[in-house]
Amino acid sequence: MKSINKTMIEHAIKIAYAVKADSLLVCVDIIRDITTIAEEMKKPIGVIIVTREDEELSEDIKKFAKKLDVPNVNLTRMGKIKIAVAKGIVLGFFKKGDKIVCLSGVPKFGYADSIIVIDVGKEFEILTSDFITDVLENVQPEVFNAVLNLACELAAQGREYRKVGTIFVLGDDEKVMQLSRQMIINPFLGYSEEQLNILNPELEETIKELSAIDGAFIIKENGVLVSAGRHLNAAIDSRDFPAGLGSRHIAAAGITNVTQAVAIVISESSGNVTVFKNGKLFVTIEKPVE
Repeated sequence: MKSINKTMIEHAIKIAYAVKADSLLVCVDIIRDITTIAEEMKKPIGVIIVTREDEELSEDIKKFAKKLDVPNVNLTRMGKIKIAVAKGIVLGFFKKGDKIVCLSGVPKFGYADSIIVIDVGKEFEILTSDFITDVLENVQPEVFNAVLNLACELAAQGREYRKVGTIFVLGDDEKVMQLSRQMIINPFLGYSEEQLNILNPELEETIKELSAIDGAFIIKENGVLVSAGRHLNAAIDSRDFPAGLGSRHIAAAGITNVTQAVAIVISESSGNVTVFKNGKLFVTIEKPVE
């Protein structure tokens, strides 16, 4: 009798061929059965394995699959899919019009139990064509990925057992600075750009500490931190905004509506992480229920 994972892999590949999918996205930890994918495929499909940042793929798997990392925090199954698709778009793995067959499951059970077909730019959340085109022009992919990882970690873990709420504004920093004001003395003044790049792992604890301060982080497209504790002046009319989202989300939507920036918001009340572009909500990654 075939294992559940091998059966699910077999059917996922059949569905991928039937719908002429561009990619097979594996969003569940079934590494021991992954080589089955290569054995089952008669025609090549882009296989993307979603793993933790600290997990490496074997050389055998690298021959037919790419790695896409997600933060090493507890995520719902849909949260994991959402962050994988959002990152995949930014990294150029997926583009508007692509069909993705996604193999998913509940992490703690350790086997695949669902197959989802995603049409990028149409059916999945608000994966808008504007975001797909613009974010690649205005923020370096590795910067977007690093900030999204950091935001998910802060949302899941908080800071010293306290919930955290903050905004990261990426790209178009000169205009963002013009449309905002400093609420505290800028903690990043007087340091070189090399010292202030968010891709530097030594900065992680500093950013987490400063996340307790009201206001937004402003980050250049190349990852250099410009300011923290920044009040965003631009805002959209809350009457035109989805119900249930607070002032941080309205501020993030507002600043991305009048600049080319991308904003990533951590909700202090819910622990959800939301990405905004062009004044619109791109994707929300829900915090799992404890």
